Amino acid sequence: MGCSISGLNALYDAATGGGDVWINERRFRVLRQIGEGGFAFVYLVKEHEASSGAARGRHPSHVSDDGTYAMKKVLIQSKEQLDLVKEEIRVSSLFNHPNLLPLLDHAIIAVKSTQGDWSHEAYLLFSVYLDGTLFDNAEAMRSRKEFYSVVDILQIFQQLCDGLKHMHSFDPPYAHNDVKPGNVLITRRRGKAPLATLMDFGSSRPAKSKIRSRSEALRLQEWAAEHCSAPFRAPELWDCPSHADIDERTDIWSLGCTLYAIMYGVSPFEYALGESGGSLQLAIMNVQLKWPRVPSPYPDALHKFITWMLHPQPAMRPHINDVLLHVNKLVEKFSA
Repeated sequence: MGCSISGLNALYDAATGGGDVWINERRFRVLRQIGEGGFAFVYLVKEHEASSGAARGRHPSHVSDDGTYAMKKVLIQSKEQLDLVKEEIRVSSLFNHPNLLPLLDHAIIAVKSTQGDWSHEAYLLFSVYLDGTLFDNAEAMRSRKEFYSVVDILQIFQQLCDGLKHMHSFDPPYAHNDVKPGNVLITRRRGKAPLATLMDFGSSRPAKSKIRSRSEALRLQEWAAEHCSAPFRAPELWDCPSHADIDERTDIWSLGCTLYAIMYGVSPFEYALGESGGSLQLAIMNVQLKWPRVPSPYPDALHKFITWMLHPQPAMRPHINDVLLHVNKLVEKFSA
């Protein structure tokens, strides 16, 4: 783990937009906050020229042209939280793929409060993407009653699949466990489909899990309830059998939900939350899939593709290589 020593007295100032932050030998000026959630805050930061030499020798894709980066600050208040952050750092450092957000640098520091108590803070450095997430873009497009083109949707989805294939190809395979539009960064490109980058590996872990008792099943469900977003969570993570083999195809379910959300702006089962007596869990468990009643701008081939991925039985779902093969064919068909 990296540890910052100099300049620690400025860290609290940084949280309000002032002061500097050191991540190992590199010094950053905090420009503004660009996001937050739970115990984490995300800032736009700019590296001081005097410390940019510390970035020399790194892969060119890890060095910003203008010195700006995204910095995630995590407030750590327990040993369990500290272990989770260390695991996120370890897992994030495993992956090297253009459609997976790389962790560029990190530091975990001990902080003493005014009361004399000690806690920790983690600082994680990433490339910055100011065009927002798929969720942000879908919300904006929905408000304007706009839709992505079929080709753009397929090419965005193709990139997501490429990134997940990298994770699923490890031995043992890793599952992301929280694939959703809010975890997909978008970079707009003139004349080309947007660049899609999957982020947030805080829920990622080895995908395969053998469940052989009710207590193991309940532990998995409790873990999933905390780490996997409900509208995109696979059925076996809602109600796990006492004898089950869980694998990376939990991500395939989430991919199907995400493709639906790219098309229509919401996940395929969220309608249940707006119905009197409706249950998101029951809608997911029973695969009560509803398509928008308005005329769809998308071909039935995309609806069938989604349905294929949203099979309630994990063993009947395709693997990522099968999904990629099919999306490649669809890209070829609709790009012709």
